Amino acid sequence: MPDAPLRIVFLDAATFGDVPLDAFTARWNCTIHAQTTSADILRRIDGFPIVVTNKVPLDRAALNAPEARNLTFIAEAATGTDNIDLAAARERGVAVANVPGYAAQSVAQFTIALILELATRAGGYIDVVRCGHWEESPIYTRLDFPTVELAGKKLGIIGHGNIGRRVAEMARALGMEVLVSIRPGTTETEVGRLPLDKLLPEVDFLSLHAPLTSATKNLIDAAALAHMKPGAFLVNTARGALVDEGALIAALREKRLAGAALDVISREPPPADHPIIRAAEELDNLLVTPHCAWSAREARERLIREVEENILAFLAGRERNRVA
Repeated sequence: MPDAPLRIVFLDAATFGDVPLDAFTARWNCTIHAQTTSADILRRIDGFPIVVTNKVPLDRAALNAPEARNLTFIAEAATGTDNIDLAAARERGVAVANVPGYAAQSVAQFTIALILELATRAGGYIDVVRCGHWEESPIYTRLDFPTVELAGKKLGIIGHGNIGRRVAEMARALGMEVLVSIRPGTTETEVGRLPLDKLLPEVDFLSLHAPLTSATKNLIDAAALAHMKPGAFLVNTARGALVDEGALIAALREKRLAGAALDVISREPPPADHPIIRAAEELDNLLVTPHCAWSAREARERLIREVEENILAFLAGRERNRVA
């Protein structure tokens, strides 16, 4: 009698958008959930040997629960793994693999788009026309927003991995000088990199691409912001918790920072009263997008292919993109 097809459960397939999962369903017995709430996690992983998750948390309690008794492999459908307790997975003997670099091009170009928006306020001027204000102008143009040229400006990068390097390449093509911070959490000297306290006063733009760790949480706090130029801009397309949001709002409100563009915040999706959302409604120097920098279709298709390859490698006894 042939073996039963391998059972795989997807916990939050809605995060893939309209990219089909045909490669999985044709090969394996797949249960696909668009979203999974915290209350549903244990019930939905019950009996499955392989779980695919993007943002659904699998903490120590979940990994040690009876419902996870058959779990052998977690396919993280993302680069970041802060939603999984990796130590608990190792203790349980559950393998974990992520997908590094799949969205590097998408995030890098979105980061540059945010830098360009802060510099040119093109989107703001589009809204000026949509709201009918151009025809009200007494002159041929509108000068509603301060704009700057990027050529000759200094861009500071924290996190010089796949994404950070691409951002650096694109920024140099725009005539910017790129400065790279040493790795957060280390005191080791790295050739060509600056300590954060030396980098911050130098840069006109600061772009964050570091992972969220104990060393990077609230890395950009009130003290760091105070070290930046009053006319500098902050861009975060990495993790919301890298920034002390209260300190950032205060710096923007008091004009101690020229502007900020955030694609990530501390809670996603945010409640209506989230401080950053409320501030974005009030402050014209704070731009917020809904964690979409990664989402180019090519990146999502690449992600799905890589998750499939990670599962195939695990089933063949090969380590591929393993983080636990």
